[in-house]
Amino acid sequence: MLSGKLIHLIEVHHQDISDRIIREIWRHPDLVHLRRLPEAELRERGQNLLENLGYWLASGNEDELVRVHEAVGKRRFEQSIPLYEVVRALCVIKENMVDFIEEQGIPKDSLGLYAEEEMEHRIGRFFDTLIVYTVRGYETAWHRAAHATAQTA
Repeated sequence: MLSGKLIHLIEVHHQDISDRIIREIWRHPDLVHLRRLPEAELRERGQNLLENLGYWLASGNEDELVRVHEAVGKRRFEQSIPLYEVVRALCVIKENMVDFIEEQGIPKDSLGLYAEEEMEHRIGRFFDTLIVYTVRGYETAWHRAAHATAQTA
């Protein structure tokens, strides 16, 4: 796949992209609760995605992806981060990855454009999957907490 080189470029520059993501989280008006988390936790989360992007995109890793991102959703619920902020943060990560690639001066010939389009498509599907599993983990934790509260009432 042509997009493999672009994915590798993201992995190599994961630190720079993570820095951009952290700066955007600190500035974004809709991420008030999320920016209360320790920077180290936010950085680790973003870097895990970026540094291992090729691994996560490879087929056969979906069970691990489900486990990891349902756990992230559960953790964000326990940290009282609103669900829309959790989803928005994933969008911020995706947008910064795509913006980084667009800034790399990839030739705008048919091959370069195809590679970018293929990468954006793969990344888009990947983040759609992340959002689904993260929301599922969040909602599972939410329902368990509501059930536990109802049991004690």
